[in-house]
Amino acid sequence: MAADVLPEPGSYLGPRDLCTEALSGILQRPGRSVLTMLGTVLGIGAFVAVLGLTATASGQIGARFDLTRATTVNVADRPGTNGSRPGTNPPMSFPGDTDQRLRRIDGVEAGGVWWTVPGDPVLASRPTGADAAATGLGVFAATPGAVAAMAPTLPVGVTMDAFAQNTAQPVVLLSQAAAKRLGVSRLDAQPAVFINGLPYTVIGIYSDVRRQPATLLGAIVPASTALERFGNPGAEADRSAQALIATRVGAAPVVAEQVAVALRPDAPASFAVTPPPDPHSLRDAVGSELTGLFLALAGICLLVGAVGIANTTLVAVLERTGEIGLRRALGARTGHIAAQFLTESTVLGTLGGLIGTSLGVLTVVAVAAARDWTAVLQPAATLPAPLIGTVVGLLAGLYPALRAARTDPLKALRTA
Repeated sequence: MAADVLPEPGSYLGPRDLCTEALSGILQRPGRSVLTMLGTVLGIGAFVAVLGLTATASGQIGARFDLTRATTVNVADRPGTNGSRPGTNPPMSFPGDTDQRLRRIDGVEAGGVWWTVPGDPVLASRPTGADAAATGLGVFAATPGAVAAMAPTLPVGVTMDAFAQNTAQPVVLLSQAAAKRLGVSRLDAQPAVFINGLPYTVIGIYSDVRRQPATLLGAIVPASTALERFGNPGAEADRSAQALIATRVGAAPVVAEQVAVALRPDAPASFAVTPPPDPHSLRDAVGSELTGLFLALAGICLLVGAVGIANTTLVAVLERTGEIGLRRALGARTGHIAAQFLTESTVLGTLGGLIGTSLGVLTVVAVAAARDWTAVLQPAATLPAPLIGTVVGLLAGLYPALRAARTDPLKALRTA
């Protein structure tokens, strides 16, 4: 009886041996390996940095959303929607008791009507003509409620009151810039300035306003005085009458819904109401735009990194043809050869992903520290980043690994 012939044991390449061979192949050419990882490092780093900086910047939009803006409602007049009386400009749609109507709305702290005086009146320190230094100063009309909503800071004098409005007094509030150009610094002598040659007593000088910063380069006269001396507000969008409303925190959206009906129940369409923007919507819009733009750039970097890994791995296959033939002659299977080169490319991608993630996180922290921001890093975007590098390396090494596996061992040995 013939003895049974035991089959020859096949070759075996364990995970430990596979990793050892892959690391050996990488460390044999450290310079090339570093350059190969560079594309993946840049791609993953850009990916992490973009998401982190976008989240950080979006957080700043929400954190720094101006409280003043969040408590301001603007109402623009639509001149001519209710017919017009004879005159240069149509009458404004705001009723005469706008200040009182606005104050009756729950949540309103102050509100009134203001506009830029039409005709570009000349503001001067003497009645004979314009001062060269006063060029560029504007004249604005406002009711006491509008001035209160502007919240001016008055280091000198008093603000406009109901008496000046009801009696159309020739008084004026000067901005600090206008007062300096007109040479007005003290009010104890009741100084006067001239608008189109007519005198106006200066009752106050304001250095800043919380709302409507355009008035910081000009003067404010009572709305009734402006109507009497300059006529109706202009019909142009930048010169038409507007209501400025200061609200309590959180009340602006409700006030914006009620104000048109409160002012003109018979014609609410006469006004265009502009509530403050939602900070969350603004943040989301900016974040999505920035994320889409920079993620496209990060994707390009990853594509470049994948091409670099594929090219380098393919060159390594061509250079190591003799080694491949020797391994096959010693019993290595095609799967072992493919696994070796595929592992090398995957390790390169993983190392690139780890280094890129670290650099991306450091970039976000550095930028946030330089700008005194709070760094925001989403774990859902940061933690999978090294895995993306692994996938890039794996996909980039597929073709070179398959080509290495298909190498004819006889031709490889003959070439070597």
